[in-house]
Amino acid sequence: MNRNIVGVSEMKVSNKSGDMLVTYSLGSCLGVTVYDPVVRVGGIIHCMLPFSRIDMQRAQKSPAMFVDTGIPALFEKAYGLGAKKDRMVLKVAGASRILDDEGIFRIGDRNYAALRKILWKNNILIATEDIGGTSSRTMSLNIDTGQVIIKYRGGEKEL
Repeated sequence: MNRNIVGVSEMKVSNKSGDMLVTYSLGSCLGVTVYDPVVRVGGIIHCMLPFSRIDMQRAQKSPAMFVDTGIPALFEKAYGLGAKKDRMVLKVAGASRILDDEGIFRIGDRNYAALRKILWKNNILIATEDIGGTSSRTMSLNIDTGQVIIKYRGGEKEL
């Protein structure tokens, strides 16, 4: 497997056999994978914040930093490699409450709410998710199979 690391505020899309897209440290951040099983195109994004309006210049340079600019950009990149919206399988992880025991900032909750709003407006459903809690996760997407694995302290599971 060719491991491609997706950092915070980054996204990658691939149609290359043998590629594995991986993102680490999904705490309050949101990890989203898209996969079209017919053409075997998949992508992963690691969004840090819900809304780009707090820094529009940064959103133009790094749309993946924000849910509201990153998710449309992820879909567009997948479409560019032949993926079709009606075949896409979407999986989500993250949105934890890391270092926010009081629930003051609720970044994870806000990231997830922003995602749901975008998906609802575009008539897109989440196939499966691993959201919330208080731990960090690693998310990986196998381009050959579409399999998404979530690793966390003490274990792993398939989404």
